[in-house]
Amino acid sequence: MAMLAALRRGVTIRTLGQRSCYVAPLTEESMSVPMRAVRYEVRGVVPQRAKEIVNDIRNGAGSYPFKNVILANIGDMHAMGQTPITFARQVLASCMYPELKSDFPADVHDRVERILSSCSGRSIGAYTDSAGLSVVREDVCRYLEKRDGRPVDLDKLFLIAGASQGIRVILQLFMNGGGANRKKPAILVPVPQYPLYSATLTELNAHRIDYYLDEGQNWKLSVDNLYDLVQQNKDKHEVLCLVVINPGNPTGQVLTEQNMKDVLQFCRKNNIFLLADEVYQDNVYNSDRRCYSFKQVLNSMGDDFKDFQMAAFDSTSKGFLGECGFRGGFMEVVGFEEGLLNQLRKAMNTKLCPGTTGQIAVSCEANPPQEGDPSYPVFAKEKSAILGSLARRADLVYKRLNSIEGITCNPVEGAMYAFPKVTIPQAAMDEAKKCGQAPDTFYCLGLLEETGVCVVPGGGFNQLPGTYHFRTTILPPEDLLADMMERIERFHLSFTKRYS
Repeated sequence: MAMLAALRRGVTIRTLGQRSCYVAPLTEESMSVPMRAVRYEVRGVVPQRAKEIVNDIRNGAGSYPFKNVILANIGDMHAMGQTPITFARQVLASCMYPELKSDFPADVHDRVERILSSCSGRSIGAYTDSAGLSVVREDVCRYLEKRDGRPVDLDKLFLIAGASQGIRVILQLFMNGGGANRKKPAILVPVPQYPLYSATLTELNAHRIDYYLDEGQNWKLSVDNLYDLVQQNKDKHEVLCLVVINPGNPTGQVLTEQNMKDVLQFCRKNNIFLLADEVYQDNVYNSDRRCYSFKQVLNSMGDDFKDFQMAAFDSTSKGFLGECGFRGGFMEVVGFEEGLLNQLRKAMNTKLCPGTTGQIAVSCEANPPQEGDPSYPVFAKEKSAILGSLARRADLVYKRLNSIEGITCNPVEGAMYAFPKVTIPQAAMDEAKKCGQAPDTFYCLGLLEETGVCVVPGGGFNQLPGTYHFRTTILPPEDLLADMMERIERFHLSFTKRYS
C-alpha cells in the first residue's frame, strides 16, 4: 500500500530486478474537479470546429458549400477588419521605438514623452507599479471625474490586464468558504450572462444564484426578482455580491437610470456588493437611451450611500478602440476601507503588473486627442465612423433576424451582440439527443457546416429552460454582415423544413 501511495504521488520506486517507473501526478482525472467543470463556449465546440474548417480552406483540404467562414462568435473588432485608431497606434509604436515619434504629430510626441518619463529606465519593457503607471491612472481619474461628476481617489484605481483579470480578483475576495458560524457565500449573476462569470465561479467552487433577465421586456432586470432570490436563499447562503453587465452581453440592452437606482437601493438594503461590468459604455446605439455608469448614479443617491461598496470595470477591448490583444483595462473600487484595500493591493501585487502596452492603450482611450490637438481631426473622424457603422450594423442585425420566421430578436441597444431566440422543431431536438448534443449546439453546428457562419449556442451563456438562442456579434463589415444574415436565413428555413 505504501508503494502504491508513493507511485500515485509520482515518487520513483526502485525495486530489485525492475526498472524504475514514474506515475504522472497530474492527469485529467486527478486535476482540480472545479477546473474540469469549467465551460467557456465562446471558444467551445462550435468555434473549435470553425477553426478546423478555416484551416482546411486555407490548405485546400476538404470540400465545403461556402468559400469562407464568418467568425461571429467573439467580440474581437480588429479580427473582423476594424482599422485601428491612428493616434493610439502612433503612441504605442513610438513608446516601443522612440525614434519614431518625430514622424508623428506633436501631441503624439508629448504623450510618448509623458509615458516614457514615468517608466523605469524610460522603457516600457520595465515592470510598472502593480496598480499601473501613475500617469495613466491620472488620465483615467480625469476621465472618470468628468463622466461621473465627483473626484476619484487615485489609490482606489487599478489598471488591469483586461476587465476579466480585475473581475476575477474581486470575485476571489468573496471566497471565505463559509464555516460553522457563517453561511456559504453566493453571487447573483444574470442569465443570460457572459460566461466569464459562470466559468470563474465554477473554478472557485463558489455558489452562483442565477437571476433571469426578462426577454419579453427587452431583457429587463427585475429588482423584485432579486429580492425574492435573496429571501429564497437566506437559510443556506449569504448573498454577498450582485453582478450587473451594462450594456448587456450577450443581450444588448441598456439599463435606465431608474432601474439602476432600484438596483443600488436593493444592494444597500441587503448589504450586497455591486460588481458593475461596464466595458461597453461607448457602445450605445439607441439615440433615446443614455448609458449611465453606476458610479454616476450612485453619486446622486445622497448621504445614505456614502459607505456603499462597489467595483466598476472598463476595457480597451471594446468601445471604439477595440484593442483586444493588448489586454488593457481599469478597475475602480468604492467604499473600501484601508485594511480591505491593502488586501486588494496584495492580490494585485501577486500579478506583478498589467502589460505596459495595455496600459498605454488605456491612456489613449481615457485621454484621447481633444479639439485643437493636431491628432484630433483624424481621431474624431475615425471614432465617428466606427461607432456610426456599429449602429447601422446593430439595426441591420435586429431587423434581418426578426424578418426570419421562427427567429425573434430584441433591439440591439448597446454592446456588440444579438441574442435571438430560435424555434427548433421537436424532430431536430430528437436528432440532437441521438448525437449527444444540446439542441442549440446541434443547430449552431449545422449552421456552421452548411453556411460557414460561426455563432455561439445560447446554452453557453445560460438561458431560460425550454428556450434556445444563439449569440452573434454585429462586428463583420457591413457588406459581409448582410451576407451573413442571408446565410442564416437560408439555413434556418432549410433546417426547419427538414425537421418539420
